[in-house]
Amino acid sequence: MSDNDAARRIRGAALLVAGEALLLAVLALVELVSLDTGRPSVAITTATFYLIVGGGLGYAAWGLGRHRSWSRGPVVLAQLISLGVGWSFRGGDTTWVTGALLVWALTVLVIVFSPSTTAALYGDRGGGVE
Repeated sequence: MSDNDAARRIRGAALLVAGEALLLAVLALVELVSLDTGRPSVAITTATFYLIVGGGLGYAAWGLGRHRSWSRGPVVLAQLISLGVGWSFRGGDTTWVTGALLVWALTVLVIVFSPSTTAALYGDRGGGVE
């Protein structure tokens, strides 16, 4: 695979991760809009959590798009969490959520663990055995 193809795949993964960050920001806004006046602290803390995680994920997406090696760890962690969350939605009317989250997370994981991505992010420090 050429360096151009690897860079394009990494940009694609960065866009997927940025989409997750944007979705978390939207969820934070939805949480605040649907604020229950009887328990406002639940909505505020949940929205704050979504914003913090979304901001961190957005920053990791930025780093991934710029081939920063530090970005792979947080991106992988977020995808592993997405796999668990996705699995919890299986069965019934929410099975489509399972499919969407699993495909999304697995796509990102395949890209960030591919040898071309490792070479682009880490160069000669990839840790491969020669």
